[in-house]
Amino acid sequence: MPKSNIIGIVALALGGVLLFFAWRASNAPVEQISEALTGRYTSSTMWFLVAGIVGVVAGVALLVSDALRA
Repeated sequence: MPKSNIIGIVALALGGVLLFFAWRASNAPVEQISEALTGRYTSSTMWFLVAGIVGVVAGVALLVSDALRA
């Protein structure tokens, strides 16, 4: 298994875990109150969302690019 496949799988898994944490954080009562009052999530939840999306996209890109090269 090429190194880029392993890195892609790890990035995809970490991105999924970060998105799970963002989902859990967004359902917390304090987060929901903050979102209701300000119309946006707290900065920590946004960082989880952004990092999770970047991880998933990077993982998929690495896996797809390696599959296209083969």
